[in-house]
Amino acid sequence: MSRPARGARLHKFTHRPQFYIRDTGQPDKSTGCTSRREAEKVLAAHIATKGRNSHSAEPAHITCAEILVIYAEEHAPSVANPERIGYAIDALLPFWSEVKLSFVTGGTCRRYEKTRGKSAGTIRRELGTLQAAINYAHREGYITSAPVVTLPPKPEPKDKWLTRDEAARLLWAAWRGHKSKHLAKFILIAIYTGTRKDAILRMGFEPNTIGGWFDLDREIMFRKSEGERVTNKRRTPAPIPRQLLSHLKRWKSQGCIWAVEYEGARVGNINRAFIRAATASDLEGVTPHTLKHTAITWAMQSGVPSWEIAGYFSTSEETINKVYAHHAPGFMESAKRAMERGSK
Repeated sequence: MSRPARGARLHKFTHRPQFYIRDTGQPDKSTGCTSRREAEKVLAAHIATKGRNSHSAEPAHITCAEILVIYAEEHAPSVANPERIGYAIDALLPFWSEVKLSFVTGGTCRRYEKTRGKSAGTIRRELGTLQAAINYAHREGYITSAPVVTLPPKPEPKDKWLTRDEAARLLWAAWRGHKSKHLAKFILIAIYTGTRKDAILRMGFEPNTIGGWFDLDREIMFRKSEGERVTNKRRTPAPIPRQLLSHLKRWKSQGCIWAVEYEGARVGNINRAFIRAATASDLEGVTPHTLKHTAITWAMQSGVPSWEIAGYFSTSEETINKVYAHHAPGFMESAKRAMERGSK
Protein backbone atom coordinates (compact mmCIF):
# COMPACT_ATOMS: atom_id res chain seq x y z
CA MET A 1 0.00 0.00 0.00
CA SER A 2 1.51 3.36 -1.06
CA ARG A 3 2.01 6.14 1.45
CA PRO A 4 -0.26 9.21 1.18
CA ALA A 5 1.41 12.32 -0.26
CA ARG A 6 2.71 14.60 2.50
CA GLY A 7 2.58 17.79 0.43
CA ALA A 8 5.05 20.69 0.51
CA ARG A 9 7.24 20.89 3.60
CA LEU A 10 10.63 22.13 4.78
CA HIS A 11 13.63 19.81 4.95
CA LYS A 12 17.12 20.40 6.37
CA PHE A 13 20.03 18.41 4.97
CA THR A 14 22.82 17.85 7.49
CA HIS A 15 25.51 18.87 5.02
CA ARG A 16 23.80 22.02 3.67
CA PRO A 17 23.13 25.30 5.53
CA GLN A 18 19.90 26.23 3.69
CA PHE A 19 16.43 24.82 4.20
CA TYR A 20 14.90 23.04 1.22
CA ILE A 21 11.30 22.59 0.10
CA ARG A 22 10.22 19.03 -0.54
CA ASP A 23 7.00 18.55 -2.48
CA THR A 24 5.44 15.40 -3.83
CA GLY A 25 6.35 14.80 -7.46
CA GLN A 26 8.79 17.73 -7.60
CA PRO A 27 12.57 18.00 -7.14
CA ASP A 28 13.89 19.49 -3.90
CA LYS A 29 14.05 23.29 -4.10
CA SER A 30 16.37 25.48 -2.00
CA THR A 31 14.72 28.32 -0.09
CA GLY A 32 18.04 30.16 0.06
CA CYS A 33 17.39 30.70 3.78
CA THR A 34 19.33 29.41 6.77
CA SER A 35 16.70 30.76 9.17
CA ARG A 36 13.64 28.55 9.58
CA ARG A 37 11.44 31.59 10.08
CA GLU A 38 12.49 33.06 6.74
CA ALA A 39 12.28 29.65 5.06
CA GLU A 40 8.67 29.30 6.23
CA LYS A 41 7.80 32.49 4.33
CA VAL A 42 9.32 31.03 1.14
CA LEU A 43 7.41 27.79 1.74
CA ALA A 44 4.17 29.73 2.17
CA ALA A 45 4.76 31.55 -1.12
CA HIS A 46 5.51 28.22 -2.83
CA ILE A 47 2.29 26.70 -1.53
CA ALA A 48 0.26 29.77 -2.41
CA THR A 49 1.39 29.96 -6.01
CA LYS A 50 1.40 26.22 -6.70
CA GLY A 51 -1.53 25.27 -8.83
CA ARG A 52 -3.36 28.55 -8.38
CA ASN A 53 -6.07 28.91 -11.00
CA SER A 54 -9.15 30.95 -11.72
CA HIS A 55 -11.61 28.50 -10.12
CA SER A 56 -12.87 28.94 -6.58
CA ALA A 57 -11.43 26.32 -4.26
CA GLU A 58 -13.30 24.35 -1.63
CA PRO A 59 -11.96 25.04 1.89
CA ALA A 60 -10.74 21.43 2.05
CA HIS A 61 -8.52 22.00 -0.99
CA ILE A 62 -6.62 25.13 0.05
CA THR A 63 -4.31 25.87 2.97
CA CYS A 64 -4.32 28.81 5.33
CA ALA A 65 -0.84 29.70 4.05
CA GLU A 66 -2.22 30.17 0.55
CA ILE A 67 -4.97 32.41 1.88
CA LEU A 68 -2.52 34.50 3.93
CA VAL A 69 -0.12 34.95 1.02
CA ILE A 70 -2.94 36.05 -1.28
CA TYR A 71 -3.98 38.59 1.35
CA ALA A 72 -0.40 39.82 1.80
CA GLU A 73 0.26 40.14 -1.93
CA GLU A 74 -3.03 41.68 -3.01
CA HIS A 75 -4.53 43.56 -0.07
CA ALA A 76 -1.74 44.52 2.35
CA PRO A 77 -0.01 46.98 -0.03
CA SER A 78 -3.22 49.05 -0.20
CA VAL A 79 -3.66 49.63 3.55
CA ALA A 80 -2.28 52.50 5.62
CA ASN A 81 0.00 50.26 7.72
CA PRO A 82 0.91 47.02 5.89
CA GLU A 83 3.56 46.23 8.51
CA ARG A 84 0.84 45.28 10.98
CA ILE A 85 -0.48 42.66 8.57
CA GLY A 86 3.06 41.40 8.02
CA TYR A 87 3.70 41.00 11.75
CA ALA A 88 0.47 39.05 12.18
CA ILE A 89 1.18 36.77 9.23
CA ASP A 90 4.69 36.05 10.55
CA ALA A 91 3.10 34.92 13.82
CA LEU A 92 0.36 32.86 12.12
CA LEU A 93 2.42 30.91 9.58
CA PRO A 94 4.32 28.51 11.88
CA PHE A 95 1.02 27.05 13.14
CA TRP A 96 -1.36 27.54 10.20
CA SER A 97 0.89 27.02 7.15
CA GLU A 98 -0.25 23.52 6.20
CA VAL A 99 -3.67 23.59 7.88
CA LYS A 100 -6.49 23.25 5.35
CA LEU A 101 -9.09 25.98 5.51
CA SER A 102 -11.77 23.45 6.36
CA PHE A 103 -9.97 22.80 9.65
CA VAL A 104 -10.40 26.40 10.84
CA THR A 105 -12.64 25.62 13.80
CA GLY A 106 -13.06 26.78 17.35
CA GLY A 107 -10.88 23.90 18.57
CA THR A 108 -8.06 24.71 16.15
CA CYS A 109 -8.17 28.39 17.08
CA ARG A 110 -8.00 27.53 20.77
CA ARG A 111 -5.01 25.24 20.13
CA TYR A 112 -3.31 28.14 18.33
CA GLU A 113 -3.98 30.37 21.34
CA LYS A 114 -2.46 27.79 23.68
CA THR A 115 0.55 27.18 21.42
CA ARG A 116 1.20 30.87 20.88
CA GLY A 117 1.12 31.66 24.59
CA LYS A 118 0.45 35.38 24.15
CA SER A 119 -2.14 37.73 25.64
CA ALA A 120 -5.77 37.57 24.54
CA GLY A 121 -5.39 40.96 22.85
CA THR A 122 -2.44 39.76 20.76
CA ILE A 123 -4.22 36.54 19.79
CA ARG A 124 -7.33 38.50 18.79
CA ARG A 125 -5.30 40.74 16.50
CA GLU A 126 -3.51 37.80 14.87
CA LEU A 127 -6.61 35.66 14.39
CA GLY A 128 -8.45 38.76 13.22
CA THR A 129 -5.90 39.00 10.40
CA LEU A 130 -6.58 35.36 9.51
CA GLN A 131 -10.32 36.07 9.41
CA ALA A 132 -9.76 39.17 7.28
CA ALA A 133 -7.63 37.12 4.86
CA ILE A 134 -10.32 34.44 4.62
CA ASN A 135 -13.03 37.03 4.03
CA TYR A 136 -10.92 38.72 1.35
CA ALA A 137 -10.27 35.43 -0.45
CA HIS A 138 -13.99 34.62 -0.40
CA ARG A 139 -14.96 38.08 -1.59
CA GLU A 140 -12.44 37.87 -4.45
CA GLY A 141 -13.62 34.43 -5.51
CA TYR A 142 -10.63 32.35 -4.45
CA ILE A 143 -12.72 30.13 -2.15
CA THR A 144 -16.33 28.96 -2.21
CA SER A 145 -17.05 29.68 1.45
CA ALA A 146 -15.47 31.50 4.39
CA PRO A 147 -15.01 29.61 7.68
CA VAL A 148 -15.48 31.64 10.85
CA VAL A 149 -12.40 32.17 13.04
CA THR A 150 -13.06 31.86 16.76
CA LEU A 151 -11.51 34.73 18.73
CA PRO A 152 -10.74 34.75 22.47
CA PRO A 153 -12.94 37.06 24.57
CA LYS A 154 -12.16 40.74 24.14
CA PRO A 155 -10.09 41.96 27.11
CA GLU A 156 -11.33 44.81 29.23
CA PRO A 157 -9.98 48.20 28.09
CA LYS A 158 -6.85 49.25 29.97
CA ASP A 159 -7.10 52.26 32.24
CA LYS A 160 -3.51 52.53 33.41
CA TRP A 161 -2.50 56.18 33.69
CA LEU A 162 0.23 58.21 35.36
CA THR A 163 -0.03 60.82 38.05
CA ARG A 164 1.75 64.10 37.35
CA ASP A 165 4.56 63.05 39.68
CA GLU A 166 4.98 59.72 37.87
CA ALA A 167 4.97 61.43 34.47
CA ALA A 168 7.65 63.85 35.70
CA ARG A 169 9.82 60.95 36.90
CA LEU A 170 9.47 59.19 33.55
CA LEU A 171 10.32 62.36 31.65
CA TRP A 172 13.36 63.02 33.82
CA ALA A 173 14.59 59.43 33.40
CA ALA A 174 14.35 59.82 29.63
CA TRP A 175 16.07 63.22 29.57
CA ARG A 176 19.03 62.23 31.73
CA GLY A 177 19.59 58.97 29.81
CA HIS A 178 22.75 58.83 27.72
CA LYS A 179 20.95 57.94 24.49
CA SER A 180 17.29 58.68 25.24
CA LYS A 181 16.77 62.44 24.95
CA HIS A 182 14.67 61.71 21.85
CA LEU A 183 12.35 59.74 24.15
CA ALA A 184 11.84 62.85 26.29
CA LYS A 185 10.52 64.64 23.20
CA PHE A 186 8.17 61.73 22.50
CA ILE A 187 6.85 61.79 26.07
CA LEU A 188 6.18 65.54 25.97
CA ILE A 189 4.22 65.27 22.70
CA ALA A 190 2.26 62.24 23.92
CA ILE A 191 1.38 63.83 27.28
CA TYR A 192 0.23 67.13 25.76
CA THR A 193 -1.62 65.74 22.73
CA GLY A 194 -2.57 62.13 23.54
CA THR A 195 -1.43 61.14 20.04
CA ARG A 196 -0.67 57.49 19.30
CA LYS A 197 2.94 56.31 19.17
CA ASP A 198 3.12 55.55 15.44
CA ALA A 199 1.62 58.91 14.52
CA ILE A 200 4.07 60.84 16.75
CA LEU A 201 7.07 59.06 15.26
CA ARG A 202 5.97 60.07 11.75
CA MET A 203 5.45 63.76 12.50
CA GLY A 204 7.72 66.52 11.23
CA PHE A 205 7.84 70.31 11.06
CA GLU A 206 6.82 70.54 7.41
CA PRO A 207 4.20 68.72 5.28
CA ASN A 208 5.58 65.32 4.26
CA THR A 209 4.48 62.04 2.69
CA ILE A 210 5.23 59.89 5.74
CA GLY A 211 2.90 61.31 8.36
CA GLY A 212 1.61 64.41 10.08
CA TRP A 213 3.28 67.71 10.92
CA PHE A 214 3.26 70.65 13.32
CA ASP A 215 2.15 73.91 11.73
CA LEU A 216 3.87 76.25 14.20
CA ASP A 217 2.62 79.41 12.48
CA ARG A 218 -1.05 78.48 12.86
CA GLU A 219 -0.34 76.46 16.04
CA ILE A 220 -2.14 73.40 14.71
CA MET A 221 -1.04 69.77 14.81
CA PHE A 222 -1.94 67.63 11.79
CA ARG A 223 -1.72 64.00 12.84
CA LYS A 224 -1.59 62.60 9.30
CA SER A 225 -0.42 63.70 5.87
CA GLU A 226 -2.89 64.64 3.16
CA GLY A 227 -2.03 61.52 1.18
CA GLU A 228 -2.58 59.06 4.03
CA ARG A 229 -5.71 56.94 4.07
CA VAL A 230 -8.31 57.47 6.76
CA THR A 231 -8.48 54.46 9.08
CA ASN A 232 -10.45 53.57 12.20
CA LYS A 233 -7.49 55.01 14.19
CA ARG A 234 -8.69 58.58 13.94
CA ARG A 235 -5.99 61.20 13.48
CA THR A 236 -7.77 64.54 13.31
CA PRO A 237 -6.04 67.96 13.59
CA ALA A 238 -5.89 69.70 16.97
CA PRO A 239 -4.52 72.97 18.40
CA ILE A 240 -1.06 72.78 19.98
CA PRO A 241 -0.94 73.55 23.75
CA ARG A 242 1.15 76.58 24.68
CA GLN A 243 3.68 74.61 26.76
CA LEU A 244 4.36 72.12 23.97
CA LEU A 245 4.47 74.86 21.35
CA SER A 246 7.48 76.49 23.00
CA HIS A 247 9.36 73.17 22.96
CA LEU A 248 8.49 72.53 19.32
CA LYS A 249 9.69 75.98 18.24
CA ARG A 250 12.98 75.45 20.04
CA TRP A 251 13.51 72.02 18.42
CA LYS A 252 12.79 73.41 14.97
CA SER A 253 15.14 76.37 15.54
CA GLN A 254 17.86 73.81 16.36
CA GLY A 255 17.52 72.39 12.85
CA CYS A 256 15.26 69.43 13.58
CA ILE A 257 13.23 68.14 10.64
CA TRP A 258 11.30 65.51 12.59
CA ALA A 259 9.62 65.92 15.95
CA VAL A 260 11.42 62.88 17.40
CA GLU A 261 14.98 62.59 16.06
CA TYR A 262 18.15 60.75 17.03
CA GLU A 263 21.40 62.13 15.60
CA GLY A 264 19.47 63.93 12.86
CA ALA A 265 17.43 60.93 11.71
CA ARG A 266 13.76 60.15 12.31
CA VAL A 267 13.24 57.63 15.12
CA GLY A 268 11.23 54.59 14.07
CA ASN A 269 10.90 52.80 17.40
CA ILE A 270 11.17 53.94 21.02
CA ASN A 271 10.13 50.70 22.77
CA ARG A 272 13.51 49.73 24.27
CA ALA A 273 14.29 53.28 25.38
CA PHE A 274 10.84 53.53 26.93
CA ILE A 275 11.29 50.28 28.88
CA ARG A 276 14.63 51.52 30.25
CA ALA A 277 13.11 54.85 31.32
CA ALA A 278 10.10 53.16 32.94
CA THR A 279 12.40 50.80 34.85
CA ALA A 280 14.64 53.66 35.96
CA SER A 281 11.61 55.57 37.27
CA ASP A 282 10.16 52.50 39.10
CA LEU A 283 7.00 52.35 36.96
CA GLU A 284 5.45 48.95 36.24
CA GLY A 285 2.97 48.03 33.53
CA VAL A 286 3.64 51.26 31.63
CA THR A 287 3.78 51.37 27.82
CA PRO A 288 3.91 54.23 25.30
CA HIS A 289 0.12 53.92 24.96
CA THR A 290 -0.20 54.64 28.69
CA LEU A 291 0.64 58.26 27.85
CA LYS A 292 -2.52 58.57 25.74
CA HIS A 293 -4.57 57.20 28.65
CA THR A 294 -2.80 59.68 30.92
CA ALA A 295 -3.54 62.70 28.75
CA ILE A 296 -7.23 61.81 28.42
CA THR A 297 -7.54 61.05 32.14
CA TRP A 298 -6.03 64.41 33.11
CA ALA A 299 -8.44 66.20 30.76
CA MET A 300 -11.39 64.30 32.22
CA GLN A 301 -10.27 65.08 35.79
CA SER A 302 -10.12 68.76 34.84
CA GLY A 303 -13.83 68.70 33.95
CA VAL A 304 -13.52 69.02 30.15
CA PRO A 305 -16.75 67.81 28.44
CA SER A 306 -16.47 64.32 26.95
CA TRP A 307 -17.41 65.49 23.44
CA GLU A 308 -14.59 68.04 23.46
CA ILE A 309 -12.10 65.47 24.80
CA ALA A 310 -13.16 63.08 22.04
CA GLY A 311 -12.49 65.72 19.40
CA TYR A 312 -9.15 66.88 20.75
CA PHE A 313 -7.71 63.42 21.39
CA SER A 314 -9.11 61.96 18.17
CA THR A 315 -11.05 59.24 20.02
CA SER A 316 -14.72 58.34 19.80
CA GLU A 317 -16.99 59.80 22.48
CA GLU A 318 -18.29 56.28 23.11
CA THR A 319 -14.79 55.18 24.12
CA ILE A 320 -14.29 58.27 26.28
CA ASN A 321 -17.51 57.57 28.19
CA LYS A 322 -16.86 53.84 28.47
CA VAL A 323 -13.25 53.97 29.65
CA TYR A 324 -12.68 57.37 31.27
CA ALA A 325 -16.03 58.72 32.53
CA HIS A 326 -15.37 57.67 36.14
CA HIS A 327 -12.48 60.16 36.31
CA ALA A 328 -14.79 63.14 35.78
CA PRO A 329 -15.55 65.39 38.78
CA GLY A 330 -18.96 64.58 40.17
CA PHE A 331 -19.12 61.19 38.42
CA MET A 332 -22.67 59.86 38.97
CA GLU A 333 -23.12 62.49 41.67
CA SER A 334 -26.83 62.95 40.90
CA ALA A 335 -27.48 59.22 41.25
CA LYS A 336 -25.50 59.19 44.49
CA ARG A 337 -27.53 62.08 45.94
CA ALA A 338 -30.78 60.42 44.89
CA MET A 339 -29.81 57.24 46.70
CA GLU A 340 -28.75 59.20 49.76
CA ARG A 341 -32.11 61.01 49.87
CA GLY A 342 -33.95 57.73 49.50
CA SER A 343 -32.14 56.18 52.44
CA LYS A 344 -33.30 58.83 54.91
